[in-house]
Amino acid sequence: MTTEDFLEIDGSFGEGGGAILRIAAGFSVLFQRSIRLKNIRANRAKPGLRLQHLMGLKTLAELTSSKLSECKIGTTEITLCPKNSIKNKIEVEIGTAGSIGLLLQPIQIACLGFNSQEKIEIMVIGGGTFGKWAPSLNYLQQVTYNIFKKHGFKIDIDILKHGFYPKGGAMVKCTLFPPRNKIKPINLTKLGNIELIQGEIISTSHLRSRNVCERIEKSAQLKLKKKLGLNVKLSLKYVNSLSPGVGLSLWAISDNGAIISSGTILGEKNITSEELGNIAADKLIEYIKNEIPVDNYLSDQLIPLMAFIQEPSKIKVLEVTSHTNTNLELIKLFLNRNYQIKNENKYSTIEFQ
Repeated sequence: MTTEDFLEIDGSFGEGGGAILRIAAGFSVLFQRSIRLKNIRANRAKPGLRLQHLMGLKTLAELTSSKLSECKIGTTEITLCPKNSIKNKIEVEIGTAGSIGLLLQPIQIACLGFNSQEKIEIMVIGGGTFGKWAPSLNYLQQVTYNIFKKHGFKIDIDILKHGFYPKGGAMVKCTLFPPRNKIKPINLTKLGNIELIQGEIISTSHLRSRNVCERIEKSAQLKLKKKLGLNVKLSLKYVNSLSPGVGLSLWAISDNGAIISSGTILGEKNITSEELGNIAADKLIEYIKNEIPVDNYLSDQLIPLMAFIQEPSKIKVLEVTSHTNTNLELIKLFLNRNYQIKNENKYSTIEFQ
């Protein structure tokens, strides 16, 4: 293969992070376009591939029998030559707390083109179900994949064991059902009416004696009821894990099918349980008060799907994040799709024509 056959991508453009790698790799397989990606994560404190990026690439290559150049942690340039010989079952081992949610992103994008397969099973041993700057698996379950399902793309997550930083140690089964029919256009521009706020607070058993889950629940409940006057139903779980940790996500389903969320909130040493509950509540309140149907984290996940869908799609967001802008610019390299961003006083809209 000659140099001219590769789509050249500079990984330092935009926010210059791992999202460029994940989406480029997913689109490479989806559209059967060979890529050369340079300056990987050039704008990060530790440039190049981290373990979760490396595992995501290798898993995608193994799943599709694609040719991935030799790479390791710290590699700043890769080539990927896609094939479409799909395996329906693979097992992945992650030695640290690398994010399982981020590992799955390029695979779920590529999977949009696997319509010859009834289902694909990925068993992940190790890794983290919660991690910094990454969607937790309960957020993906309750928000992202529920929205995907409404539009014709089903992904199931079965969390057998949770994993937290730094040791990880999760065990997760992910089953993807490639869409057999055209995916429905995504039009989420109105929040609609909300009657119930739900959520899940997960803490490791190391912290049970401190009543971490109960304290988070109480503070979140008080703030949500005071500010919104809505019913709140939160699930509390203490789980066994190799490393201590706590994570939560709040979400609300509207009567028109929108799902708005706080995103993933992680516990930290200098933040009390009460503060953690308030942080999660404040994030959700901001979206609901401004009648926003798509949170900032979901918009990043929806953009590749909206670009792939041939019919017009439109979403309303609180802000167009640097991640979202970068994703939109990257899509131009693969697809001739016109999109428009309109910035209003308290929200923005992103529309694919």
